[in-house]
Amino acid sequence: MIDMHSHILWKVDDGPSTKEESLALLEQAAKEGITDVISTSHSQHPQYDADYGVVLEKITELQKELNRRQIPIVLHSGHEVRLTEKLVTAIQEGRIHLLADSKYLLLELPSSHIPNYTKKMIHALLMEGITPIIAHPERNKGVAEKPERLERLIREGALAQITAGSLAGHFGKSVQQLSLNLVRANLVHTYGSDVHNQTTRPLLFESGLRFLEKKKEFEAIEMLLHNNKMIVEKKSFVLFEPEIVQPRRWWSLL
Repeated sequence: MIDMHSHILWKVDDGPSTKEESLALLEQAAKEGITDVISTSHSQHPQYDADYGVVLEKITELQKELNRRQIPIVLHSGHEVRLTEKLVTAIQEGRIHLLADSKYLLLELPSSHIPNYTKKMIHALLMEGITPIIAHPERNKGVAEKPERLERLIREGALAQITAGSLAGHFGKSVQQLSLNLVRANLVHTYGSDVHNQTTRPLLFESGLRFLEKKKEFEAIEMLLHNNKMIVEKKSFVLFEPEIVQPRRWWSLL
């Protein structure tokens, strides 16, 4: 299994503080059956902007230590990139890591809303041959208020990533229910832990999958894990047609 969203590099963002903490997270990931981890430290964030070269250096250092300790995980480079109007320029200047050197980009929206220029930036990225994957939309206030907003972005060509902790209930019942509804509406396409540490932002990769199993979402599990693999293999995703959200009005039941 592949974790396509993680903060496992020490002292670059709000993830681990030490290399040993990073290694402890990766050791836990291996125990949960994860074989590959894409490191997605924050970039272009108001508080954090992990340098391109530093990301590569720390991934190389961690991989050597993983090999020495015989922890069976392969690391891949990436960034979780905050949406800005200068995003394409940053990519063209070589300051952004795409996911595992693929044509997929992990795109973070502000937690409070969906900016007016989001569709414009999706189109600009697609013109560059890059497909944006929207990180944790279930934790975006704008999506929570009107989930059809995410549907519109998906129909514009974006994809989306659901977080293990959200499905596991780590962020509360309302986020958990919204996450399940987004899965059932075919509005999410990849699955990541968004792990930061072992306490306040733990891995919960297995726990999120168990929740989907409990809800009998077996096809969704298969699709999410398959698409994670496709990122590393630089291939196209399995996609299901998103449902028309507004007529169902399922969000009114939250």
